Amino acid sequence: MGKKNLTRRQFVATLTAGAGTLFLGNIIRAVPAPKIPNQVDPFQIITLGNSGIKTTLLGLGTGFNGGNRSSAITRAGVAESVISYAYSAGIRFFDCADTYGTHPYAAKALKNLPRDKYTLSSKIWASGGGIPEQERPDADIVVDRFRKELNTDYLDLVQIHCMTNATWTDEQKKQMDILENLKARGVIRAHGVSVHSLQAMEAAAESQWVDVIHVRINPFGAAMDSKDPEKVIPVIKKLHDSGKGVIGMKLIGNGDFKNDSEKIDQSLKYVLGLETVDMIIVGFERPDQIDNYAARVANALKLCWKK
Repeated sequence: MGKKNLTRRQFVATLTAGAGTLFLGNIIRAVPAPKIPNQVDPFQIITLGNSGIKTTLLGLGTGFNGGNRSSAITRAGVAESVISYAYSAGIRFFDCADTYGTHPYAAKALKNLPRDKYTLSSKIWASGGGIPEQERPDADIVVDRFRKELNTDYLDLVQIHCMTNATWTDEQKKQMDILENLKARGVIRAHGVSVHSLQAMEAAAESQWVDVIHVRINPFGAAMDSKDPEKVIPVIKKLHDSGKGVIGMKLIGNGDFKNDSEKIDQSLKYVLGLETVDMIIVGFERPDQIDNYAARVANALKLCWKK
C-alpha cells in the first residue's frame, strides 16, 4: 500500500476495500472485501522530495496541543505507548520537536528496533517562548542534545520550527549554515523548516536551503497560513516542483473537526488528491485512532486513484 493470522496491513486493506466500510465516530465496522491495490496503502513508502528520505505516507505527529516541552500525549501519560503502537501499525515517520517534550518517549518506544527502519524528525525552537529556557544555543549544540535525548547517532530530519516572518531565511542564516554543516558530516540527513504564515512559506519556496517543509493544509482553511486554501495551494505546488519534500499537517484543523467524520474524510481526500504533498502527519492521541485513520487514508487514496 484462509482467514488465519492476517497482518495489520491486510486487516486495514480489508476494512477499506469496497462499500463494506462504515465509519461511526471513532468506530470502524466492515465486511470482508477483496484486497485493494498497493497505491492505496496508507503505509506505502514515499520519498520526501530530493532529500533522499524514504518513509511512510502516513506519519505520527507527537505535538498535538504541544508547547513548553509537553503535548497532549505526554500529559496523558501515553506518549510511549502511542509511539510504540504506531510503529507496530506500520508507521515509520515520527515527528518530534523540542517544544513537544516527546524525545525521551520516542527513544524508549523505538529502542529495540533497527535504526534504519524508521525516520526520526525533530525541530529547533529559535523564537521567544516555546521552551522553558530563555537561551537559544546554536543548532549544533541543540542537535547534539536531541541525539542524546533520542538515543541516536543521527537524525533524519531537523527543521527550524514555526517560522512566521518573510525574512526568516536572513534571520536564521547562521543556524541554517550550521545545519548544512551537520548534514555534510552525516549528523543529520536533511534540514528544513515548519512555517506558520503564508509569507514564511513563500520565502521557503524561494530558498534552495530547504530540503523538507511542513505545511498546514486542509480544504476548510482551519489553522492554516491563509483561510483561503486556494492561496496556499500554488505555493505548495511551487515547493513540490522545486524538489522540496512536503509534509502536510493540520489536516484536521488542529483538532477543530476531529469529531466530524465527514470533514475528516473530505480533508484527507482533498490533501492526498493535490499530488503535491508527499506525506501527511496526524497527532494521534490513542492507538485506536491510528487504525481508524489508516483505514480512512486508504479509502481516500482509493477515491483519488479512481479519478
